[in-house]
Amino acid sequence: MTPTPLRAHDLLWVSEMPTATDGTPLPDWAITACRQGAPVVVRRAPRGSDGAVPVGLRGSARHERCAATVSASSITRVVSPEALAATTASIAPDAPFAALRTLRALAPKLDALGWAWGPTGGAGFALASGLPALHADSDLDLVLRMPHAPSAAQRNRLVHVLAETECRVDLQIDTGRGGFAWRDWLNSPRQALLKTDHGPHLVADPWSECV
Repeated sequence: MTPTPLRAHDLLWVSEMPTATDGTPLPDWAITACRQGAPVVVRRAPRGSDGAVPVGLRGSARHERCAATVSASSITRVVSPEALAATTASIAPDAPFAALRTLRALAPKLDALGWAWGPTGGAGFALASGLPALHADSDLDLVLRMPHAPSAAQRNRLVHVLAETECRVDLQIDTGRGGFAWRDWLNSPRQALLKTDHGPHLVADPWSECV
């Protein structure tokens, strides 16, 4: 397939085994996950000179993480966090994990804010694949596409939406140039650690044209 432009947090299904970035063989858990049909997730790093896509692999245990690359030609399916956000109404009110219950509760409130958003991390992986990726104490990871700095009113509405949740919510803001942690930015709005495809940068304004 010819995928649309890929962004960090997109989930990919591939027809070939990924290649570990350090050149070593993939760990056994990663090979097992791939054979089970687990997706890989696009990570922030430069594309390879041959167009290879940087991805991350995850297993069922928390420590099972591996950086790898896949060839663009091997991609057979792409699911974005935004596509997963559209499925949250199907989550049962009594879902077994707090991260899923929190996602269900937050979805209509986040939709009402007007920004594109979606689940990432374990919740996104579980929704997309049906494979076990969550635990009783799992956080809920979200990405919100915010191409322009929010007004004070918009910022306060988002703070209010996230004020009381059943589990911890880790929100990443994607500006289109990179991503940063919402909570950290609120605590220090004149300085943000912006993660980009070319590494992290400490910036005064993550929306600046100069980033």
